[in-house]
Parts: sequence; structure tokens; C-alpha cells
Amino acid sequence: MTDQMTGAQSLIRSLEHAGVDVVFGIPGGAILPAYDPLYDSRKVRHILMRHEQGAGHAAEGYAYATGKPGVCMATSGPGATNLVTPIADAHMDSVPMVAITGQVATPSIGTDAFQEADISGITMPITKHNFLVKRAEDIPRTIAEAFHIASTGRPGPVLVDIAKDALQGEAAFAWPNRLDLPGYRPVTKPHGKQVREAARMIAEARRPVLYVGGGVLRAGAHQELRILAELTGVPVVSTLMARGVFPDTHPQSLGMPGMHGTVAAVGALQKADLIVALGARFDDRVTGRLDTFAPDAKIVHADIDPAEISKNRHADVPIVGDCREVLADLVVAVRKDQSEGRQGDYAAWWAQLDRLRDVYPLGYDVPEDGSLAPQHVIQRLGEIVGPEAAYVAGVGQHQMWAAQFVSYDNPGTFINSGGLGTMGFSVPAALGAQVGAPDRTTWAVDGDGCFQMTNQELATCAVENIPIKVAVVNNGNLGMVRQWQTLFYEGRYSNTELRTAPDAKKVRIPDFVRLAEAYGCVGLRCERAEDVDATIEKAMAIDDAPVVVDFTVNADAMVWPMVGPGISNDNIQYARNMAPDWEHED
Repeated sequence: MTDQMTGAQSLIRSLEHAGVDVVFGIPGGAILPAYDPLYDSRKVRHILMRHEQGAGHAAEGYAYATGKPGVCMATSGPGATNLVTPIADAHMDSVPMVAITGQVATPSIGTDAFQEADISGITMPITKHNFLVKRAEDIPRTIAEAFHIASTGRPGPVLVDIAKDALQGEAAFAWPNRLDLPGYRPVTKPHGKQVREAARMIAEARRPVLYVGGGVLRAGAHQELRILAELTGVPVVSTLMARGVFPDTHPQSLGMPGMHGTVAAVGALQKADLIVALGARFDDRVTGRLDTFAPDAKIVHADIDPAEISKNRHADVPIVGDCREVLADLVVAVRKDQSEGRQGDYAAWWAQLDRLRDVYPLGYDVPEDGSLAPQHVIQRLGEIVGPEAAYVAGVGQHQMWAAQFVSYDNPGTFINSGGLGTMGFSVPAALGAQVGAPDRTTWAVDGDGCFQMTNQELATCAVENIPIKVAVVNNGNLGMVRQWQTLFYEGRYSNTELRTAPDAKKVRIPDFVRLAEAYGCVGLRCERAEDVDATIEKAMAIDDAPVVVDFTVNADAMVWPMVGPGISNDNIQYARNMAPDWEHED
């Protein structure tokens, strides 16, 4: 028997069949029919956001925390276009997400009707797939397909745009027993010959590196990665998107590579004779000037997306497959080689890398004027709160310090916008992550610029009892832009001062403590190094309300190490005008 129901009822029933437990959204005219049956659902919780961008980022944070597709919902026109940024963000970082939008009624499509926008056309380049649904009977099948596509293969965002008359029309509900998606057959099992060749190259290499990206996190392959690393003894570098996939406290971890990576990680890639890339894509922030990247290295590149392999750097051994399966098969192949006496000798390589770690560790200068060092704030936050918490960064200097100075030992505990670099990501993504893992402490580590883009979602947190904690690293400026103006524009600080730190008259615009209180949150402030620990502990003791801490920090602090834009990784500086002596290291 099949039930006759409206398309709107069918949509909510379909979400329940797909296992959805929470939707982040804002109602409006075209999507309004769906909100009526949603009111009666006992399985799907709707969280009313304050901006559609916040809804999209909250869905991303939920996906990070749970591994399931996050769901956001918006109306047509401006509601849908406000989702474009989080959709693009999810696309760049391979985050599984289903975005559901209302559309004007079918006869009005293409007429420039009120609140009409071709959201399918707009998002075509930034979605894994998208649908325009014009018939009520197509809704269950489309929703089933959307969740399957979003969560299989290389994960990503899928848009389902539903015409208002499809929501209002009636049809028999029929959830599909099987999906027929011609042309969509993600390859998950790697080719055995390539895996055996990769194992052989690892055994023969003198200076190998495991270059680990976000694909290992998405595949849930952290245990297999650790087994391979310990079996081979090969050093591991973990990209921004893979922080925590391999424990920072592990002796084989060299930290993060790239523009603001550790000298040891950057040097290891540059000097390697073999790079085994796992779920990473050789993006510009890691490689620096591409034609000078790792000049002597052979490349084994494993990725579930065949379009990524050899896109930026030619792969000597291409492996298409799910990283978990690739790593499991690679462990088997390496063990077989070792049982037959083929095992790499990396003693000289480790001596070189250990020297880099010892001579060029991460560090920072304490401000001479007595002001608060942002690195100290973030380092103490990580040490006091611990590795079981989730840290959700915005974008800019504070993001890099959060990647550098918090020790990540567990996968999925560092959440950030990597590929798109979206300011405003942190607060709503932390909200979504807290909803997805309510028993875990979630800290948003945000900058004063990022914070002002989406801090209206503090109201959502307060109303919905979502007790995130926010550390605002407040230097009164657009910090990373200011750093580039210092280094590359002769200190001409054009339009980067925000006035969020006190001026000569002690005026803050806005005052983040008062702003937090206005939103129903607890507001705290810290301006001295000796108060950092007590302030963090006070925030941790509050568990019945969101907390915002304004850490007013030194405006001149910079992120080091740094590889400048468009130059070789060989030219990394570990402090201003201070570079490693590579010839001595060789």
C-alpha cells in the first residue's frame, strides 16, 4: 500500500526515511508548504537559524561531527542565493551536505517572478549534483538519490530545488528500494598492481614521506594510516584538512606542510625522493611554486576522485580508490614485502628530519609592550581544554595559529574552511558540530573580522540551548590581510583596522562582551597573559549557556613559518627575514 500525500508531506517523510535528525534552515514563501508537515515531525528537529549562510555552515559542522550529510533548507531567490557560499565551501572541502530550496511555481519559472533565482544554474559548478523537482511524485526518489550522491564516492554538496506547486500537489509516496543512477559508479577498490608497486617504491626509497590529506578523514581511515606509518617507519605530514587524522604527539608526525607549515614538514616534502599522497590534491597552499615542488620525488597518488590524480603533479603510480581500502591493501602489500626481506632503511633520513624539528620548532615572540600574544592564548586553550574537544576555526591568522598551536590527536577535532577560506565559518559551523556531538565540548576559535560576519547565530545558540564556546582572537584588524600589508605593501594599512580593540579613549566598536550578553550568552574578556588560564577555566565551568571570550591580543603578531605567495617552498622563512640553511641541512 502507498499513502497519498502532498509533496511537502512527502519531502518530510523522505527526510525521515533518509535518517535525518536535524535540519538547519529559515522558512519563506516558496518553501513554506514544507514547514507545515515539518511542524508535526517527531523525528526531524528543525533549528531556526538567523541567516541562510549560517544554516549552510551549521550543516557542514554537523557533517564533520557525525560523518553524515548535513541538511540545510531555505526559500527561493535570496534565501537560496545566501546558501551559495556554504555550498561552495562544502564543495571545496568535500563535505557531505544536502541543501533543499523552495522554487517558484512551475508556470512562473523563467518569468523573473518574485523571489525567483535559477539556483540550479547558479550552483552547477559548485555542487556534486543538483536537481530541479517539478512533480510531487518525484520527491522521494530525488531525496534518496541526493543523500546517496552526497555521501558516497568523494563526498560533497547536493542541491534539491523544489517548485512550490510540487510541494502543494499530491501523489502517492513511494520510497525507492533501489537507486538507478547511470554513470555514477564511484570506484572504491584500488587496483592491486598499483598498490603492490607503491609498496615496492616505499621499500626502495631513501627519503619517503606520507602526505596525508582530508580524503583520509572523509574515509574514516585514521587507524589504517597509523598501522601503515608504524609498519614502514615513514614520516607523516598532515594537511590543514587532515589535522588530527595522524596524532600530533606521535613521534613520526612532522606536522602541517604548506604556506604556514612547519619547517620539518615543508623540508621533508622538498627533500623527499618519494611522496605517497593519500587523499590530498597538491593544492597551491601546500606546493608553493609548483614547478619547484619536491623536485626529486617520485609520486604515488591515491584518491577516490580520478580527476584529482595528476591534475597538479604527475603521478608515477596513480591509485583510484577509497583511502581506507587503499591503506588496508597497502598494509597487506608492505607486510608481504617485509616478510620477503624488502624493507626500507630510513635512519639517515630521520636524522636529517629530527635535526629540522630540533633546530626550527614552532615558536613565537612575546610582545615587548606587555600585550597578549595570540599564540599563547590558543596554545593554552588547547592544553587546558584537551584533545577530546572540537576546535572550529574561522579563516586567517587565528586559523593558522589554531592549526599550529593546538595538538590534535583525534580525527575530526579540527574543523575549518580550507579550500574556500570562508570568513564567517566558525560560529555557525561550531553550532552544527555541537548539535551533531552534544556530549563533546566545542570551541569556535574566531577572529574579530570573521566573528562579525555570522555572530548573529549566537542568538540561535542561546534560544536552542546549544552551549558552544567562542574564543575571539581580537587584534582589532583583519589580521592576515594586515600581515600581508606589512610584508608586501610597505606597511600601508589600507582598510584593515576594525576598531574592535580599544582605541585611545578605550572605545570598542562593537564591545564583544556586551554583544554576547545582548544575544543571551555569557561574555568574558581577557587582556593579560596572567589571566588566560583562569579565563579559559571560567568559560569551561559554564555549561548551561553559550560563552564568548574576547581575548584582546597584540595587533602586530604574525603567522610564522611562511612561504610567500608564488615562491618556492625552498624559500620558507621561520621568522621575518630568517630562513633555514638548507645547504647545511643537506
